[in-house]
Amino acid sequence: MNTFVHKTLVVQLRAEGTGRCPVLAHLSYDADDPFAVTAAFGHDGRVLACWRLDREMLCAGLERPVGVGDVRLRPVVTGALRELRMEFLGDVRPDGGRHHAVVFAWAPAVAAFLRETHRIVPPGRERVPVDALLAEILSAG
Repeated sequence: MNTFVHKTLVVQLRAEGTGRCPVLAHLSYDADDPFAVTAAFGHDGRVLACWRLDREMLCAGLERPVGVGDVRLRPVVTGALRELRMEFLGDVRPDGGRHHAVVFAWAPAVAAFLRETHRIVPPGRERVPVDALLAEILSAG
């Protein structure tokens, strides 16, 4: 059984002082880390940012606003266009502000990716090998 899902999407990045520009979003899911989705954003062969997102939060963000910290998600509907708006707050800049970016992804493509992850590990069936993790931590000592 396949325990890994990867999907590449073209998304729209809106950074401070710019309009929208296309970038690639590489979404990946590994059953060994069943609660997380990794989103790596790239352009011209460079990784611009990489975020680990909570899979359940990503699902909820397709339906309603979620998040209060560094990651905030919400659906956006403009006519027939359904998007997922992902807002990311990054490291502190020298001026004391924080890096800030907004990414718009086509919601049906994100939903299809999440359905694939749910086939591998259904929601509520996630397991974390706590005993093995504790043994590793204690052995490192």
